[in-house]
Amino acid sequence: MLTQTSPTLADGTKVADLVNVETREVQMRTLSDPELYELEMERIFGKTWLLLGHESEIPNSGDFMVRDMGSDSVLVTRDKTGEIHVMLNVCPHRGMRVSTLDAGNTQIHTCIYHGWAFRPNGQFLGAPVEKECMHGKIRTKDELSLKKARMTLYGGLIFATWNLNGPSFEEFLGDAKWYYDMLFKRSDKGIEVLGPPQRFIVRANWKAAGEQSSGDGYHTLTLHRWLGEVGAYSKKDEKGGDLSPEMYGVEISSPHGHALRCIDLGRKIRRLTGLDPDQLTVEQKLDVLPPAGMTKEMVSQLKRNLNEGQLQVQTSMPPQVGGMFPNVLFGFLYIPQADGSVIGSITLHAYIPRGPDKLEFVNWIFAEKDCPPEVREQMLKQTIQLFGTSGMVEQDDSDTWPHMTLAAKGAQGKKQTLKYQAIYETGAPAGWPGPGIVNEGFTKDDTQWHWWLHWRELMTSES
Repeated sequence: MLTQTSPTLADGTKVADLVNVETREVQMRTLSDPELYELEMERIFGKTWLLLGHESEIPNSGDFMVRDMGSDSVLVTRDKTGEIHVMLNVCPHRGMRVSTLDAGNTQIHTCIYHGWAFRPNGQFLGAPVEKECMHGKIRTKDELSLKKARMTLYGGLIFATWNLNGPSFEEFLGDAKWYYDMLFKRSDKGIEVLGPPQRFIVRANWKAAGEQSSGDGYHTLTLHRWLGEVGAYSKKDEKGGDLSPEMYGVEISSPHGHALRCIDLGRKIRRLTGLDPDQLTVEQKLDVLPPAGMTKEMVSQLKRNLNEGQLQVQTSMPPQVGGMFPNVLFGFLYIPQADGSVIGSITLHAYIPRGPDKLEFVNWIFAEKDCPPEVREQMLKQTIQLFGTSGMVEQDDSDTWPHMTLAAKGAQGKKQTLKYQAIYETGAPAGWPGPGIVNEGFTKDDTQWHWWLHWRELMTSES
């Protein structure tokens, strides 16, 4: 149960009033206010499930990596039994970080300050000069272990939360899980990382990136216009390709702030193969254009892992881009090649808050474990070129967020509003088999608006 406890900011503004539910507007000060940032660390990043990485990043006993849950550094470890643990990277002795590394392998994590040692599961082993009992006798060794977060694996992805008694991960995903399963649980062996994630700093508030990841397709027409002018969508006999057809499809909103953009596969089949998708069976569609990141040889795995309704969506309006609240973007994209072939791209971004006006952009690139080496190499190269730290798409996106954050600091700018007033009036397509808040047609603002509504709910409520 959530109880309304809307906090009031120093100037007397209630946090609930920052989001105008009637007019679908959000005050721009949300993108810069230090008070809000501190509240977010407690009420959002201290409560929700957060993506930390993938289990293939720490495949061996003793492997570990250091990640972040909001403003807190955490250790993500694998112990001798293969179990994964997530623990606060703070020594309970004097507050030093237990690990100052990004990643490594050890069976004992030793704080460099006073030498307190911990197992990969966070259990306190002891302090140097054991006979002197330098950890004292007031607290037991169990009480001096590292603070543990609640952890779960989903399709190999590592999620954790500090909310030990809160909603389960499945409850957190809600209806969106039906669609996420089509991406992360579609194959027999699952996905794995293609190397460590790329990371870079953007001078912007994390929400500028987070709300865009919740289904903003509209910006593609303008910010990524070059895709139609010089990219694979351009036409030799015209000045430039028209990206607006790609804006039509089905969008899934979630009361939990998750979002999926499902784009017409038939249009891609016509364009890339010349075949009429209306004359093809589900099996034939999968054969001529396998899901992004899969090969024809892997298509048979879909029937073992997806149900009939999911296969119907996969071969009509498959989810290709979207987000998980609060700060994750995923892309399962078809990238046309000059020779008429298609290379799939699987990528996840996390926007880690580093302050009211700074975020760390973390980019993982994936491939199916069964994917042939030559295809993996192509996927890695293409994804880096488009969605990596120097990728052409990310150069566009990461340029807008700092401008928004700067504008939100202005005496007049912070009084302006972000508007989400393009509203779907369609509903789901006839016969749509999936759950959720479903709408078809040209991309609108509904998914992003639901993201902000959930932000408001968490910021004005307490478990």
